Amino acid sequence: MALVLKVEDIWKAYPGSDVLRGCDVSFDRLGVYVLMGPNGCGKSTFLRLCALLEEPDRGKINYLSDGQNLAKDVALKRRITLVLPKAGIFNSSVFGNMAYGLKVRGVKRSEVAERVDRCLELFGLAGKKEQNALTLSSGEGQRLSIARAVVTGPEILFLDEPTASVDQKNSEMIEDLILGMKRQGGLTVVMTTHDASQAARLADVRLMLREGRVVPVLQA
Repeated sequence: MALVLKVEDIWKAYPGSDVLRGCDVSFDRLGVYVLMGPNGCGKSTFLRLCALLEEPDRGKINYLSDGQNLAKDVALKRRITLVLPKAGIFNSSVFGNMAYGLKVRGVKRSEVAERVDRCLELFGLAGKKEQNALTLSSGEGQRLSIARAVVTGPEILFLDEPTASVDQKNSEMIEDLILGMKRQGGLTVVMTTHDASQAARLADVRLMLREGRVVPVLQA
């Protein structure tokens, strides 16, 4: 049964700013959800709350499986992953970066190598396997950050502006990878962007963060 995320009336404020004001939305189907809105409107805050990295001031963030609420424990957090713009890359090889999340999950060494190699091939990084990850270009580093999340097998993948500050070639590659994950199925992607044309290319469901609330974008 697919993991379901239900956000109910969440509020979040920082000093001098009410960022989220009564957000309600359900992510209850596989595919790609795209949350749009201008920079600074609260999209990143919304993702951090959904990824259980922060707590809302009010409201509930519930994960469900077979209709049952799940405890917000390590087991659940390993089923979801957030990739931030310019996500921190470790000072080790590309392979080492990719393998880390699998090792902490107790995956066998032989399976780690197999999964990492397969994912590096998918993300066009197989030739960079032994390279120090800190020497990658910004676009390659962003692809590595997403690949590092995907290799762990999340059920819900949060992507915060995945093509921000990335050159056109790598941006197109990242979009193709997101479309490929959608075609493959078995995964819910929730991503943010301020680019309406990108949202139209990628989204199964388009949402807008407006005045602190998430609202659906009416399809033409």
